[in-house]
Amino acid sequence: MLGSHWFQGPDSDSDAAPEPAPDPVPAPPTAPAPDRIEGEVLRFGPGVTAAVRNRHYENSTAALWHGPLPGQPEEPRRAPERRAGGPRRYALAAAVLLAVLLYLTWQRYGPALAVRDVTVRAAAHGAECDGTSDIVATVRTNGRPGTLTYRWIRSDGTSSGTLREKLTQGQSETRLHLLWTFRGRGEYRATAELRITEPSRHTAVTHITYRCP
Repeated sequence: MLGSHWFQGPDSDSDAAPEPAPDPVPAPPTAPAPDRIEGEVLRFGPGVTAAVRNRHYENSTAALWHGPLPGQPEEPRRAPERRAGGPRRYALAAAVLLAVLLYLTWQRYGPALAVRDVTVRAAAHGAECDGTSDIVATVRTNGRPGTLTYRWIRSDGTSSGTLREKLTQGQSETRLHLLWTFRGRGEYRATAELRITEPSRHTAVTHITYRCP
């Protein structure tokens, strides 16, 4: 910037001659303002330039994809949370599985079928003329699956031959029937005997009276 000075001399009616004006002296040039300082960008003028806006947008976008913005500390990663009750849930499932295996093992390798009690009875009034008497044997077991082997023996000297009754798991009772038909007139006292041979030997007897006048 150039300086300009004006000096007022004496009036024209003064005898002294006016002094000549000094030559203009240029002002020392001022250093141009830097447009960059290390670490920062300085801009003069209205607003932020489009380049700066674009750079800020790119930095923000990169931070969204790749992590925090430059100069900010990275947040520590959280350890994955363990689901509560995991071991307890697995322990319950293991206990249920073990119980099922024990039950299946007991069914397969548990105690065999065993007979506990045998009873035989017929109708109290006996058999009517030319009628049939239903003789029933009740066999109680321990509830294990298996097969009963038995035969009926009648007092007239006849036998039913070997018969078999199959029992299922949990079946603790079964009934065995003998149908004996009587004919003719008179009175006859009969005996029916049940003999179980397997899984163990058991015997039960009942008496029937036949009357036909």
